[in-house]
Amino acid sequence: MIPPASLRRLLAGAALALVALPLPAAAQQPPAASSTVTTPHVRAELAALAPQGVAPGRPLTLGLRIEHQPGWHTYWKNPGDSGLPTELAWTLPAGLDPGGIDWPVPHKLRIGSLVNYGYEGTLLLPVPVTVAQDFRPGGALVPGNAATVDIRLHARWLVCSKECIPEEGDFALRLPVQGSTALDAAAFDAARAARPLDVPDAHSTVRVEGDRLAIRVDGLPAAARDRPLEVFPEVAEVIDNDAAHGPRWQQAWEGTVWTGSIHLSPAPAARPETIPLVLKAQDGATAWRTVASVEGGWPAARAAAMPPALAAALAAHAASPRPPAAAPLGAGALLAALAAALLGGLVLNLMPCVLPVLAIKVLGIARHGGDRRAQRIAGLAYTVGVVASFLALGALMLALRAAGAQVGWGFQLQSPAVVAALAALFTLIGLNLAGVFQFGQFAPAGLAGAQARHPAVDALLSGVLAVAVASPCTAPFMGASLGFAIGLPPAQAMAVFGALGLGLALPFLAAALAPASARLLPRPGAWMETFRQVMAFPMFATVAWLVWVLGQQAGIDGAGALLALLVALAAVAWAFALRGRARLVVGTLAVAAFAALAAALGPLLLRPQAPAQAVAQADGDWQPWSAGRVAELTAAGRPVFVDFTAAWCVTCQYNKKTTLSDAALLADLHARNVALLRADWTRADPAITAALRTLGRNGVPVYAVYAPGRAPVVLSEVIAAGDVRAALAGR
Repeated sequence: MIPPASLRRLLAGAALALVALPLPAAAQQPPAASSTVTTPHVRAELAALAPQGVAPGRPLTLGLRIEHQPGWHTYWKNPGDSGLPTELAWTLPAGLDPGGIDWPVPHKLRIGSLVNYGYEGTLLLPVPVTVAQDFRPGGALVPGNAATVDIRLHARWLVCSKECIPEEGDFALRLPVQGSTALDAAAFDAARAARPLDVPDAHSTVRVEGDRLAIRVDGLPAAARDRPLEVFPEVAEVIDNDAAHGPRWQQAWEGTVWTGSIHLSPAPAARPETIPLVLKAQDGATAWRTVASVEGGWPAARAAAMPPALAAALAAHAASPRPPAAAPLGAGALLAALAAALLGGLVLNLMPCVLPVLAIKVLGIARHGGDRRAQRIAGLAYTVGVVASFLALGALMLALRAAGAQVGWGFQLQSPAVVAALAALFTLIGLNLAGVFQFGQFAPAGLAGAQARHPAVDALLSGVLAVAVASPCTAPFMGASLGFAIGLPPAQAMAVFGALGLGLALPFLAAALAPASARLLPRPGAWMETFRQVMAFPMFATVAWLVWVLGQQAGIDGAGALLALLVALAAVAWAFALRGRARLVVGTLAVAAFAALAAALGPLLLRPQAPAQAVAQADGDWQPWSAGRVAELTAAGRPVFVDFTAAWCVTCQYNKKTTLSDAALLADLHARNVALLRADWTRADPAITAALRTLGRNGVPVYAVYAPGRAPVVLSEVIAAGDVRAALAGR
């Protein structure tokens, strides 16, 4: 039996590749593309208007028509206080160039104190298409057959009522090149009439004056003059959307000049040089669009409330002016942020999801006995593996967020493919520790020799494996550091991720470098074989947890398929541990059976639950979370306690079974009339990701208390009943 370091060369390398596996789709799609996609909440259809056929100089407009179920809505290009705009990705023949969406004027959608901009009922989002002069339809013309062009669209939208459901669909449509396509002409005419009218000759400016944004527009058409106007900025998170439609909205006409004054957003996320504005007559359907230039620049950004661990550093940083782009921290604030990140990584060693791998690491260090040089090399290599893996995960998350993806820490565990791969990885580790097979039986002699000559590689890969297991966990201090890192320039953000990795590796690095630690390490002996076999059971327990996680994502069929595949994988490992001819015959049969099962059951692992099943259901005292529900409850005067959780978050499950199930605490919350909401982030949910971002976090667990008239209070990742009571009491 070889030590576990031998297996880590293969398995930890596989763990590093897990982040490259595909993430789950946000909603189910039809099995084949057609012109129509129907979900429980909307009916979406690809439409086209080509009254003179498809040719250079002739008008061509495509569009997505969305028919909302009663009570449901989708969003404008600026969704307002919450939501996401609809996205259209076209695949068109060469010579057809789609423009942007000609957005109709939105409606105000008020939910409690939140104001969103979007659409209800039937909506058509038109997209003008330019036909190039050298456009030629693909393929040769055949007598008797009319030439056609294939139009394909992948659309994504967020549809909301009391809860929000991200959906998407693939659409296909075939248009005749010479014939007329005008069946939806009336719908396109209505959409054209619903657009705001461009006013290119207007002179428009905005200026920040204290906590307000002063707007001045000179040159609006005569039809707009002396009429009260509503303002819809096309740039999100600039103004207080609620104030833009209430008594705090000040406006006046001075001849041909219209002026308005509106409260700024408490924390403007955008600081553009120009702001396109849609001005809509309050007493009619007509609207006008103008582009206002920003005069005088933007004020310094105001730091949002953060947990106490970084409060001092953020307060000092908020006092200094910041340019429109993300500004670097000063030396003192950066050191405070790095210290908090280091402490968070250190505490991460105590999280239950990391302990099994750390126990194997202790076993590996003990193997070196009194060889201090080998211990130092192993400790340094392990640290390099941990820090490099944290940096790689951090860089990937930052890159995905920069590309527009709504992801946070632990995002890879939202993918059933990653969960299934981790379950297979830990099944193999457990079987190896239990003695079912030895990695050396599969490795060529040259590889085994290389392993003996370069043990530091095994230590480095064990660091990679530790991060693969630790990534879904969030320890105290770690959540604030991760959320803080997102708003920093890339170099400083990566420094925070590196400090988190150094904190995780620090105990083993200290043990490897400190001579006194040699006396504390256990001596090599027969006990190591027994300890090795005992450690197989925490690995199998981890597999059971991962199967449960996948069941939350893909349903009972997905969990059953994963169990069947893990049994087949165990049979393959056992078969190749046989000797002689039995190994060849039984191993071949086992591999064939595993391949057949993977082909038959694999799709069940990746198939998400239907949208109706994915909506969180009431769980005793807890109700499903939505941003609108929080706003409704606080507007009615009720305090709200929100549990941001995920099935793959071990810390979340620990808190759920202990503090959050405490009968005395629940009775106290009920007596205080506190509403309990649970936001389940097991699968990707842009609405939850956005809510976490507003709290300065990008991973779970997060526990937040919303009270009327007060800023949200974020609690520690490992909570006690007293913490919840103190937050509700305002202490």
